[in-house]
Amino acid sequence: MPDVSVDLVTNAVEDCKKPIVAAVEGLALGGGLEFAMGCHARIAAPRTQLGLPELSLGVIPGFGGTQRLPRLVGLSKAIEVMLSSKPIMSEEGKKLGLIDALVPSKELLKVSREWALDMAEGRKPWLRSLHRTDKIGSLSEAREVLRMARLQAKKTAPNLPQHQVCLDVIEEGIVHGGYSGVLKEAKVFKEIVLSDTSRGLVHVFLAQRATSKVPNVTDVGLKPRQVKKVAIIGGGLMGSGIATALIVNNIFVVLKEVNSEYLLKGIKTVEANVRGLANRGKMTKDKAEKALSMLKGVLDYSEFKDVDMVIEAVIENVALKQKIFSEIEKACPPHCILATNTSTIDLNLIGEKMNSQDRLIGAHFFSPAHLMPLLEIVRTQKTSPQIILDLMTVGKVIKKVPVVVGNCTGFAVNRTFFPYTQGSHLLVSLGVDAYRIDRVICNFGFPLGPFQLQDLAGYGVAFAVGQEYAKAFSDRIFKSPLLELLVKDGRNGKNNGKGYYIYEKGSKPKPDPSVLSIIEESRRLTNIMPGGKPISVTDREVLEMILFPVVNEACRVLDEGVVVRASDLDVASVLGMSFPSYRGGIVFWADMVGANHVYRSLKKWSEMYGSFYKPSKFLEERAMKGIPLSAPATSSASTKSRL
Repeated sequence: MPDVSVDLVTNAVEDCKKPIVAAVEGLALGGGLEFAMGCHARIAAPRTQLGLPELSLGVIPGFGGTQRLPRLVGLSKAIEVMLSSKPIMSEEGKKLGLIDALVPSKELLKVSREWALDMAEGRKPWLRSLHRTDKIGSLSEAREVLRMARLQAKKTAPNLPQHQVCLDVIEEGIVHGGYSGVLKEAKVFKEIVLSDTSRGLVHVFLAQRATSKVPNVTDVGLKPRQVKKVAIIGGGLMGSGIATALIVNNIFVVLKEVNSEYLLKGIKTVEANVRGLANRGKMTKDKAEKALSMLKGVLDYSEFKDVDMVIEAVIENVALKQKIFSEIEKACPPHCILATNTSTIDLNLIGEKMNSQDRLIGAHFFSPAHLMPLLEIVRTQKTSPQIILDLMTVGKVIKKVPVVVGNCTGFAVNRTFFPYTQGSHLLVSLGVDAYRIDRVICNFGFPLGPFQLQDLAGYGVAFAVGQEYAKAFSDRIFKSPLLELLVKDGRNGKNNGKGYYIYEKGSKPKPDPSVLSIIEESRRLTNIMPGGKPISVTDREVLEMILFPVVNEACRVLDEGVVVRASDLDVASVLGMSFPSYRGGIVFWADMVGANHVYRSLKKWSEMYGSFYKPSKFLEERAMKGIPLSAPATSSASTKSRL
């Protein structure tokens, strides 16, 4: 292919002897906006989105955007638009000088044609963006703006090369002229598009779109039914978060609690969530008030007679959930979706005493539910395709990414990641510093390390979930006394300001030196340090000893057919567990590292430290045959598929 930015946009369009006007409507993102900037004028319809989101895919603008945008809107604004990957509206574009005129949609072509004729006849200026310098400022000012942008990008995107590369290319054009900049942009684009970062981000981008295709659900001609009213049982942290997500997207919510004190607390939490969104500029005050008017608190089932869906969000107690589902089955209309927000309990247990098990489904939100983008939809062998499709549609309406998974303890995401916490505890028991582990994991790209995450979630959750995994996967768990010792010492993480870290209002969490004696006591009780001495490991080994067991469990999830495709697990790990998106998700990353290296490392550690590290059959088979972990399972595996 020719260098599109140079041969087409610069030489053929911009340097053409005939005036060329871009008429822009709807979306002009990436190449669309770059092409328009190569034209001699831009006329846009109202509410048109303009942006250069290439950095979010690990590349840089490749049609001349790095050169023309700074010349049209000024250097600082251009850098902000490119580095944030966020679009602006044509109204703002007009103020900035990116758009020459805003006209109603029906007049767009007429005005654009007249504009071109006016240029040809000298009544309107004929400008080539690449030749302009009036908005760049002096060289020393431009260099200072770029220096500050580099420092900022180092802080906010330390592992992403495309930010620094983009700034280099912008600088080339400012120092040596637009044409030099366009040539450098074309050369660099070809290199960076092959980088691991770009491959990872593009993979997640495409994988996210693939989640909406579910065999025997989305391909059998079913039409989704509209869900207008939802009942939520339980107004705690999860229930109030789910209620928030629904009402801000125009779905009426009935929130049920056991007594008026709990109900009031739940409603107050929803109100605080909605006001928080408004204060952060995510919604207008009017929209916030409208959302809150769609919430109603109740103490019984009388309002359930016309709901389209119920979501149970009470504590993880099987008997309580069974009781609730046999009650709501009677109280709700026959078309109603009966959903549970359990994060670990097998759905077949919950539905044991129900008659209509075809309506039972898992709607597993991640905390905080109104902010986290993943919705894990759990189906049993009996769940009807219509119910699955309806819940997928609700997920999209409330701006979540729905991933359909099969039913087992922990489902796809929490099950895959249960070895993550246990692996970090095992390393601490082997003498590795807990704060070093958190640092290594953050350097890899997670927002928090495993110990700070435990502090944040609270230790009660970790206990309850740990017991479920101990029952389900007793052959490969690692039990550590550390959490019990922390609780005995009066700690409960962020909840009471004391955990592995000290939490004080207004300041960042700080490591708590007084935890070290508790960690020592835990090491003495587990007594697994070889020869009683801490093991010596590199940062890379620390990372791999925590993440390779996660890959190993992902292999079992793939082998059992818990997910439709490997890329669904990648999306779920990024959106549900904050696995760094530029590494492509857990399975994609493991394939980059190589199944053979994962397998050999686990085999070596299982001989040294026991069954927690024992490689799965699926991993061993793939490593031996040189097949990627993400390759579809063989037909024999799909016969036992949970999907």
